[in-house]
Amino acid sequence: MKISAIAAALLLGAAVVPGLSAATPGPQPLPAQPPIPAPKDTPYPGVVKIAVDATDLTHHIFRIHETIPVGGPGPLTLLYPQWLPGAHSPVGQIDMVAGLVIHAGNQRLEWVRDPVQVYAFHVNVPAGAKVIDVDFQFLSATDGRQGRIVMTPDMLSLQWTANTLYPAGYFARDITVSPSVKFPPGFHYASALEPASTSGTTTTFRNVTYNTLIDSPMIAGRYFEQLDLDPNGPAPVHLDVIADRPDELAITPQQLAAHRALVQQAYKLFGSHHYAHYEFLFSLSDKMGGNGLEHHQSSEDGTIPKYFMDWDMGEASRDLLSHEYTHSWNGKFRRPADLWTPNFNVPMRDSLLWVYEGQTQYWGQVLAARSGLWTHQQALDDLAIVAATYDHRAGRAWKSLQDTTNDPIGAERRPIPWRSWQRSEDYYSEGQLVWLDADTLIRQLSGGRKSLDDFAKAFFGINNGSYVTVTYTFDDVVKALNAVQPYDWAKFLRQRLDEHAKGAPLDGISRGGYRLVYTATESDFEKSSERVRKFTDFAFSLGFTVEKDGMLGEVLWDSPAFKAGANVGMKLLAVNGDEYDADTLKDAIKWAQKTRKPIQLLVEDNKKFRTLTIPYYDGLRYPHLQPAGTGPRSLDAILAARK
Repeated sequence: MKISAIAAALLLGAAVVPGLSAATPGPQPLPAQPPIPAPKDTPYPGVVKIAVDATDLTHHIFRIHETIPVGGPGPLTLLYPQWLPGAHSPVGQIDMVAGLVIHAGNQRLEWVRDPVQVYAFHVNVPAGAKVIDVDFQFLSATDGRQGRIVMTPDMLSLQWTANTLYPAGYFARDITVSPSVKFPPGFHYASALEPASTSGTTTTFRNVTYNTLIDSPMIAGRYFEQLDLDPNGPAPVHLDVIADRPDELAITPQQLAAHRALVQQAYKLFGSHHYAHYEFLFSLSDKMGGNGLEHHQSSEDGTIPKYFMDWDMGEASRDLLSHEYTHSWNGKFRRPADLWTPNFNVPMRDSLLWVYEGQTQYWGQVLAARSGLWTHQQALDDLAIVAATYDHRAGRAWKSLQDTTNDPIGAERRPIPWRSWQRSEDYYSEGQLVWLDADTLIRQLSGGRKSLDDFAKAFFGINNGSYVTVTYTFDDVVKALNAVQPYDWAKFLRQRLDEHAKGAPLDGISRGGYRLVYTATESDFEKSSERVRKFTDFAFSLGFTVEKDGMLGEVLWDSPAFKAGANVGMKLLAVNGDEYDADTLKDAIKWAQKTRKPIQLLVEDNKKFRTLTIPYYDGLRYPHLQPAGTGPRSLDAILAARK
């Protein structure tokens, strides 16, 4: 059969453009020029000196000078860290770098930014040069809209990821660096780095590998207190506190005892430590941005300024330290194999974050209870909120828990409009529910003889005293679970990671002797959560939260408010004709339940005013865990301190 040239091209799958011969070649991609050297596991020649001047508190500027040995003339590529540990994503702050100038002696060397890998800078080293000198500034945020504030008149947070360039072509562990920092007068610092010498306000630290440097941030402040959390222990552990005001540093004996108990309960859980010393870099401030970021021998922990002063009202903030401390074992010492990278510009893969973060979320909250940072009831109340949140996660119908491990890379932690439908990093707290499910199942199958504690000790507790990272795969996790309690753990995990189902995985709660219920009364823990996070929660009734300024912070997909036309970002002005405040809306919900009359909300939406009519009559609903059945409850045993 004879066919036309166009028909033949279509059958062969070729693209056809009228008037263009099928034989005419189309465009071809240009290769990247020049290529960026791939990292190799070979020592870098010489020691890179890095000096940071952190004294410009007024302008929030860090000034960096590096002296980098070079092996000879020719092309050299310098990298600014792009893929940041703990963020699991390519969020290096390259846009905050300025003033980059490179010299070889008195000769200025022109650099060229790579047009594809924009975190790379190419420079040609001239003949005869033994070192090059690199100067630049990190222009940290001066306003919260630009990013996290890391400098105030009274404190600073120095992250080496933001304040260094390093040579391409080498594993980060093969580059030796000599770091130094000039601090503002009167500031005291804390870091996992070991000081070598001090001259005036400048401290030079002992040489370390570049990957250790990146993993060793520091805080410094005018008002500083270092607390010993493990006197006479196997390794020093310190709570290094900086605060906006000196009175915010005061800690009671009972508070200190709970923080010391955290260390002991972690040792009882994991049976090991993986640091020469450990530093909780703890900032109490509403001026410097809060954070929680894990490191192998330290953690960056930023929370409310009155953490100690308002102890009885701030319980919702008290699992931060236990979470980040757990990461020393889970995430830093033992790390997913596909997440480990040879340097900080090789892409990470996040497929096992449901272990890295999910089990850390689980142990962080368990350790908060076991140590006394939380009471038993507070731990139950927090778990009730988690269970209710994911039981209302509509996005489970289309997006698996496994797929949420891609969120840090795809969304880079930007705000999203429909969190309950889009899902965002649910591997944290839904992952926590999966590990509670596994823990209670192990206890049930073993007749109470085994638990997830045994997995933690066997999996994370190996190589006591070592801080050389050990990687793992999905099969390694399954093998370790089977060693504790034989079961089809691969099927168990894959079912929970890949399922599309309505409602959260709550088997761990029911097997633990409790059930999720809703009442019209908030728990004290939920009130604390609202105070700390500065919002009012109507998520499980109308289906939204309200920020302190009246803005809707989250609207649940398919909730009564969603169906009435509510959107994230609307400003709530009035309730049934009365000016909005949280109590007025609560009263309106109660009144609607009694009268069966819809609630009328006046909102401002992009400078237009609208009235939302919400026919909701089920009253206020707040989650709680209620004991179910008789006999011992394994959830109580999980939360109890280890002797």
